[in-house]
Amino acid sequence: MSKGTFSVIGADVVIAGDLTASADLHLDGRIEGDLSCAALVQGESGVIEGSVHAQSARLSGRIKGSITASELVILRNAVVEGDVFYKALTIEEGACVEGRFSQKRDDTSVDENSEKPDLALAN
Repeated sequence: MSKGTFSVIGADVVIAGDLTASADLHLDGRIEGDLSCAALVQGESGVIEGSVHAQSARLSGRIKGSITASELVILRNAVVEGDVFYKALTIEEGACVEGRFSQKRDDTSVDENSEKPDLALAN
């Protein structure tokens, strides 16, 4: 991964399909598929319909799908429908999350008793 690389998906962009980025990503648009990136910053207009895998994520839009992140911040405007797997978690007052929370024990696996498959984060 190149340090300092940052990609932006604007509010007028819709991506239908999975997206993988080795760079940090700022999302104001819409993704209809799974997303994997180093770090995610989701703006209030950002929408994701699919799972999210990131080392760090700062969310303030809508997500319908599971989230796996080592460092996760869910801001007050965020609406999340799905299970959340995290190592460190911050949720602002007013955020709406419907799903299960499971703290990751290390960087390579989710709670061993979980019904979900083993999810690994790319380094």
